[in-house]
Amino acid sequence: METTASCGQRGRPPVSLRPPPRRMETMRAAIFSEHGGPEVLRVAELADPEPGPGEVRIRVRASSLNHLDLWTRRGLPFAIPLPHVGGSDIAGDVDGVGPGAEGVPVGIRVVVDPSLHWNWYDGSRRGEKLAAMPFQVIGEHRHGGLAEYAIVPAANLLELPEGFPFETAAAAGLVFATAWSALLTRGGLQPGEWVLVTGASGGVGTAAVQLARLVGARVIAVTSGSENAERLEALGAEAVIDRTRGDFGKNLREITAPRGVDLILDAVGAPFWKTLIRSLRPGGRIVTVGATAGPEVTTDLRHVFWKRLSILGSTMSSPADFVSAMNLVFSGDVGPVVDRILRLESVADGHRALEDGRVFGKVVVRV
Repeated sequence: METTASCGQRGRPPVSLRPPPRRMETMRAAIFSEHGGPEVLRVAELADPEPGPGEVRIRVRASSLNHLDLWTRRGLPFAIPLPHVGGSDIAGDVDGVGPGAEGVPVGIRVVVDPSLHWNWYDGSRRGEKLAAMPFQVIGEHRHGGLAEYAIVPAANLLELPEGFPFETAAAAGLVFATAWSALLTRGGLQPGEWVLVTGASGGVGTAAVQLARLVGARVIAVTSGSENAERLEALGAEAVIDRTRGDFGKNLREITAPRGVDLILDAVGAPFWKTLIRSLRPGGRIVTVGATAGPEVTTDLRHVFWKRLSILGSTMSSPADFVSAMNLVFSGDVGPVVDRILRLESVADGHRALEDGRVFGKVVVRV
């Protein structure tokens, strides 16, 4: 597979001689100044951001919504500066560069890896007196892409192929990288294995179904409603369980008995955790990537030690996983499912739709 060229520390593109475009003093952004429901979101004018050392300024062309945007808006266990600009997915063109990022061409079309300080997971340190920066996410710990301009590290850029749509890139970044890392890097998914995906109609879920089928796995997707079930079958799910019809555990056993499931990717959390653990075959693995329906679960450890199960956590992805996943998107082997495209003024409507479960795939915001 041909590798797509990248920017920053992921490539060495030629230096552009074009002067930067004229800048305005303010920009429009979808912000919230207090935590609460979708009604706290509004479009406002913010000061035009300037890139610092090693950073670039992106003229945002498209962003997209994730459940992370809902949690950030509602309030997290830690404080974030307000007003806040959400949006972990950013696609656009480089508008300006800071000191140390002069090698990034102004005008280049890019998508942004939303993970920051990934080496925190590796335990990498820069000396006894320099603590490792904690892992962070663009759009959560710092301003994101729901604005006309965004500041990001040059090292987080990946160049878009010629003519590749900004909207597609913005819909793909976080969810495909997350699904890749969970299924392949953490979960070790192999061809022929049975993999179960909860929350399969969401962004990560629709990405996971496609990636698992591409690997050659057999996919069981969990969703709600006959229309979503048909869509997931079209994406490659071999079996679909409608969680709103019948007994979930019984329906799952009918599909997987007597062998059980090899790997589960769970983004839901509490409601089906006990059933999921019981459904794993001996030596099976469950990878949790979220808890959209509740973070507190109860696990019968007798199932875990007797069947030698593995319970794994996965968040976002490494820089290498991001590039690998996006190259599959660029090649057309997989692709994001876009439910709707909204304008910046309609971000609150997107939050409501995502919160109410009325989204199949991704909500994209064209900036």
